[in-house]
Amino acid sequence: MTVVLTRGRRPVKNRLAMKELTHAGGPGPGEILGISGAYWKSLALHAGVRLDLFTAIGDERRSGAEIARRVGGDERGVTTLLDALAALRLLDKTPEGYANTPAARTYLVAGSPSYIGFMVRHHANLVPSWSRLHEAARSGGPVRSRSSHGDANELEDFLMGMHGNSLGVAKRAAREIDLGGRSRLLDLGGGPGTWAVQFALANPGLRATIFDLPTTRPFAERVIGAAGLADRVSFQDGDFTADDIGCCFDVAWLSHILHSEGPGTCHDVIGRAVRALEPGGMILVHEFILDDDRTTPAFPALFSLNMLTGTPEGRSYSLSELSGMLAAAGVGDIHLLPFAGPTESRILAGIAGGRGEKRRILRHG
Repeated sequence: MTVVLTRGRRPVKNRLAMKELTHAGGPGPGEILGISGAYWKSLALHAGVRLDLFTAIGDERRSGAEIARRVGGDERGVTTLLDALAALRLLDKTPEGYANTPAARTYLVAGSPSYIGFMVRHHANLVPSWSRLHEAARSGGPVRSRSSHGDANELEDFLMGMHGNSLGVAKRAAREIDLGGRSRLLDLGGGPGTWAVQFALANPGLRATIFDLPTTRPFAERVIGAAGLADRVSFQDGDFTADDIGCCFDVAWLSHILHSEGPGTCHDVIGRAVRALEPGGMILVHEFILDDDRTTPAFPALFSLNMLTGTPEGRSYSLSELSGMLAAAGVGDIHLLPFAGPTESRILAGIAGGRGEKRRILRHG
């Protein structure tokens, strides 16, 4: 915080108060307090999405009073929130009222093809458990139920949040990963089917099977139907930790399912996926992959805390841990693809039974 002293009419900045005290290898007090209070911004965004303020504004510029009426809220409360969202550059405020910025119009207005409000609401649903992180750290166990086992509204937020969050990166990965000559893809734990659909769109000769819990079927069928791919993308009910997956696939895609499980279950799930592959089949593991020091990248390290609060044994895994699991399942040619998602996710690739040189997997790699 800047402290301003006055001598007569002329303000003088107190340089000692402004100076950021830092220590070698660590942040100073201002940065520490910034980390401590960062949730203010998060909760302002959560409230805006939960009240559907951005959708209420739409393509118009509206007064605070009108927006409050449209969402059924108190004028003082809503305009205070609108001002904060304008300070975060999500809204544009003029004397005539509030309008969505281009970013808000693209990502936060319900009905937009790029809407990510479901994921924002999912993050809001996680706040109570994150506020008990100290309890989870002390006990080593979860303080909430799994998101995939929540009530109907929370399940929709979780699954459609994953869809909206993954859509852009799935389109890019499907364009860049070379599946030429492969005809059957297993999307294990594929949830709403985002990845299976995008791989099918990018590879006209490919058929895909989404294998996941029956509660996810309606969401997957919605995504498949919207893409017009009901003839090539199917859904198979099952628990990938316990049920028979089937066989004869030549690609297995495991996206963000291992981090919910402990090491023993991960070994088993990878083994199941490999056994479902034909010899020479490709396995692709998309995860928040930690470097072997387990402190970098930052997002996977923090994501492990999310798994601590919500699962008995889940965590982010390191590159060497995942590589070891694949090797133990008989996978060779194991290597990271030169691909990174916006939240520092990476893709580890291998070939069932492969022992030779790395095969070309990226179209332009």
